[in-house]
Amino acid sequence: MSPERVLTEIDGRELSLSNLDKVMYPDTGFMKSQILDYYARIADVMLPHMQGRPTTLRRFPHGVEGTSFYEKHASDHQPDWIRTIEVPAKRGDHAPIDYIEVGDRPTLLWAANLAAIEFHVPLWHVAKGKAIPAPPDYLVFDLDPGPGTSIAECCRVAQWVGERLGRESLFAKTSGSKGLQLYTRVQRTTWEKLGERAHEIAQAVERDHRTDVVSTMRKDLRNGKVLIDWSQNNSSKTTVAAYSMRARPEPTVSTPVSWTEVDKCAKSGNPETLRFETKDVLKRVDKYGDLMAPLVAKPSRAKAKA
Repeated sequence: MSPERVLTEIDGRELSLSNLDKVMYPDTGFMKSQILDYYARIADVMLPHMQGRPTTLRRFPHGVEGTSFYEKHASDHQPDWIRTIEVPAKRGDHAPIDYIEVGDRPTLLWAANLAAIEFHVPLWHVAKGKAIPAPPDYLVFDLDPGPGTSIAECCRVAQWVGERLGRESLFAKTSGSKGLQLYTRVQRTTWEKLGERAHEIAQAVERDHRTDVVSTMRKDLRNGKVLIDWSQNNSSKTTVAAYSMRARPEPTVSTPVSWTEVDKCAKSGNPETLRFETKDVLKRVDKYGDLMAPLVAKPSRAKAKA
């Protein structure tokens, strides 16, 4: 075996890991071995947010400063123990797509070894007796700061959304990039109704706070405002998974945060208070557990409806 490859066993599965000393984040010297170590250690809280969901990988073969690509199709060369999910194409004349399901630690590390730094999943999961794509599990708002704003302004907008939906059923996480994302559980609804509901809420917040919020994608309207991107509430859209790393200059992570932290960031105006790298996230999980765990609790516990 090449000296650049290392055979290891993860939860009973044999993996061949390669190029462990390769620097993936040049600004910090963060290596591929550190990416693998992070995903191995975070898997217990990350995997429940991905299980049963077709996963889109964003791969960076030459590190975060190199060319990247999104990979939806399962590989012909992947281990036979990796589960796949066949998703019909949006157009009937196209072939369905076999996605991988990142449902266990070996699959997560196998994908990370392919230089998959980011993991993106839809708002639905495979369920027995349900067609694919299945009905939505969540309603989500992607709060995207426009020029002149930051995640601090996103936190202020999150407070306004929370006033409408109720904080007790609304969960926040950083995007790991610049913004903030809000999730709430839904039951017994359709994608059409979900999109309509999300649009209505985004427009209502915009009406109340026109100088701070925009709900349309037009770039010329976004200066100094936060975009409430409600369009993510679509069966074909994906959002970055909780605890996924991001391809930024530093190894930042899409991190669940508490409402106390959201309020503090909104009050201070300091975006650095909600910026977390891998080492920070591992410490947070040791201290707080998974702040978004209620989202993946059994459906009978969910109270929110669209």
